[in-house]
Amino acid sequence: MRLPSPLLRGRLIKRYKRFLADIALDDGREITAHCANPGSMMGVAIEGARVWAHEHGDRKRKLAFSWELVEIGKTLIPINTANPNRIAHEAIEASAVPALKGYKTIHREVKYGEGSRIDLLLEGGRRRKPCYVEIKNVHLSRRPGLAEFPDSVTKRGAKHLGELAAIARSDARAVMLFIVQRNDCRVFQPAADLDPGYAEALNVAVKAGVETLCYDCDVSLSEVVLRRPIEIDM
Repeated sequence: MRLPSPLLRGRLIKRYKRFLADIALDDGREITAHCANPGSMMGVAIEGARVWAHEHGDRKRKLAFSWELVEIGKTLIPINTANPNRIAHEAIEASAVPALKGYKTIHREVKYGEGSRIDLLLEGGRRRKPCYVEIKNVHLSRRPGLAEFPDSVTKRGAKHLGELAAIARSDARAVMLFIVQRNDCRVFQPAADLDPGYAEALNVAVKAGVETLCYDCDVSLSEVVLRRPIEIDM
């Protein structure tokens, strides 16, 4: 997935009201950028961290800039939680996810369950059963090498797991795909201390037949690409 260009480098002053970030650009300007991340951004929204923003030029939007990346230590991390859907779509089309190969069509945002939309619905081809794929963005890492989700309580996420479990009990596949938008993690775990409800819902879903996959990403200032599977430790 290509990132917007050009990117403007700066330092994070503060992130507030979930969707706003004040940034001091290296060229001397101070801007307010849109933050496309509704989570807590624990360990990512660190004041003073090196960040990159994009000036999109869309006059219909209230803010002229979007915050795209942050550097924590030596690790580049995209902050936009919408990226993983695009990353996964491109990777599946390129047959880069072996467990999800063999389908003819990929549909996005298909209604299912109780007022929900599945991120990707895979159908046709040599696969008999349709496959419902729920995708979650992961950027939390509180210990070296460990990726965790979620970074705050997500009742919506637990609801989606319940609906995936119902799909798994029917004549279809259900997959929970975690996309880690960083390249310094080797293992993934649910953050049970931050949201025990989600961790329990994930355990129930797995027992119901929901498949779990987790991939990390190669991240540069120009693109984010699915890299390799990492271990899931339930």
